[in-house]
Amino acid sequence: MRALRQAQDDGEWIRRSDALAEPVIALFALAGPEGTSQLGLTQADPHTTDLSDGWRDRVIDAVARASAALRDAEAAETDVRVREDIAILQRSVDDVVRAIDVIDAHLVQLIDVARLIFLGVRVLLDEQNPLERKQLALVRLRRYAGLEPGVVPLARAARDETRARLALVGLTGPYDVEVRTSLALGPVLVEGVGEMLRASGLDGWDESYAALQAQCAEYARFVEAELLPRARSDHRLPPPVYAFALHEIGVDIPPGELADMAHTAFGAIREEMRVLAKEVALERGFASDDYREVIRALKREQIRGDADAVVAFYRARLDEIEAIVRRENLVSLPERPARIRVASLAESAETPAAHMNPAPLVGNTGQVGEFVLPLDVPPAAGASGTERADDFTHDAVTWTLTAHEARPGHEVQFDRMLEGGQSLARAAFAFNSVNVEGWALYAEEIVLPYMPPAARLCSLQMRLHRAARAFLDPELQSGARTPAEAQAFLEREIVYSPPFARSEVERYTFRAPGQATSYFYGYTKLVALRAETEAALGDRFEPRAFHDFILDQGLVPPSALRAAVLERFIPLHAAAV
Repeated sequence: MRALRQAQDDGEWIRRSDALAEPVIALFALAGPEGTSQLGLTQADPHTTDLSDGWRDRVIDAVARASAALRDAEAAETDVRVREDIAILQRSVDDVVRAIDVIDAHLVQLIDVARLIFLGVRVLLDEQNPLERKQLALVRLRRYAGLEPGVVPLARAARDETRARLALVGLTGPYDVEVRTSLALGPVLVEGVGEMLRASGLDGWDESYAALQAQCAEYARFVEAELLPRARSDHRLPPPVYAFALHEIGVDIPPGELADMAHTAFGAIREEMRVLAKEVALERGFASDDYREVIRALKREQIRGDADAVVAFYRARLDEIEAIVRRENLVSLPERPARIRVASLAESAETPAAHMNPAPLVGNTGQVGEFVLPLDVPPAAGASGTERADDFTHDAVTWTLTAHEARPGHEVQFDRMLEGGQSLARAAFAFNSVNVEGWALYAEEIVLPYMPPAARLCSLQMRLHRAARAFLDPELQSGARTPAEAQAFLEREIVYSPPFARSEVERYTFRAPGQATSYFYGYTKLVALRAETEAALGDRFEPRAFHDFILDQGLVPPSALRAAVLERFIPLHAAAV
């Protein structure tokens, strides 16, 4: 009876919280419909990014409505959980305005039309979606092309918005490498849209797609003729823009302090690797026991066969990891099988690294997350053909990559949210990379003791990489390193291939500045929280109970997660007999 009453109470506060999220959803459906669709908020599915005249005013009006509703609710709300959700929602609303203000004050951004269209169509044509959601891709396609009444073609609106920004004095242009990369990858992404449409089984898209092809080509000519000459050769963002990027992903300390922490951790991890490399070299009969040479030797043990063979290898490795997690009682796992697949060329152009495509966290109709492996990726701007890195298709690395992206990492994290029942605020609007990536890196660590020696070395290699990210990213932005120096460092010290090292530098400089620091920072927060919890509970500490509780909190920032552990988890388990 108590459990039933608790479930009813939980349902009531979640319903109240979700009602408060409605004006915030309306705001996000207006300000960023493609990303809002990715969260599973299907209210955004028929919509597309609107850059036509007056778009800022429309967004600011929606912000005002959402903020007013949240203020009214906060004044009357007594439930601490709903009040926490109101704070999450208000921060999301405030960040919309802050993002507009900081960009408007400093930058002329590249509006990557081809990428935006690819992402907007892909989320709706996911093969796991029901037919009615897939059909909305045709509506979105017509809107992108300006074939719906009253809708300006996205490419034309982006051109006009960019020209208006270029006419303003004192703004910094986009990074020239970003512009050249976008021009090189645009045709790949547009063709990727066509591939998805042809595979969808839907009819009636030919006219819209043909119009979009022409519009994207015309927009690319505009970018090359008018924006590229105004692009900057300096990769650095204006400091306020970079500071906001760190804020958005959840880093709440100065970048210099983060870099100092990461340098210290880098040295410690490298020492661990030097010791372990000697063991692996002796076991395998390698000529050198330098950790770099040992990793190079391990990378020569590439998985043989085609893409299907690579996926099958990863599936077998996942089975081994699942058996370890269950045997050691580390965390609760889903009962259903995981999904693993190889990325298309267009997907690899958009995200040139292994990643998790999470299932919709709201309104889920049975979709599950996918561990996606890019194999062939488009080359650097100006080159032809494709490139294949050797970093993630060798035996030893599959342990840690599977633990990170699938189980017990991202896939378990998102699946737990689907099964546990979360408010919209916690499932959609609390998202921060420090929580998400911190858990996935921590998931690698809890599996590491049970890996064979070569796999442990590669797991430490990946942890070394995350520490390097946390100082390379801010040091690139401060000017302490150049992109060429950062790439050389990754190739020399982390033993990464030139294609992957190049994609990493792109990530730090223009694909997602700041985001790569979240892995190390979130991981350090979780490790510290676990140590604090173990010290408080002693013999009563149970890893599985702790990990399940962490995942049950959703995507809240580290401060809120620590408060939940101290206020709820520790008292409950300290009292257990």
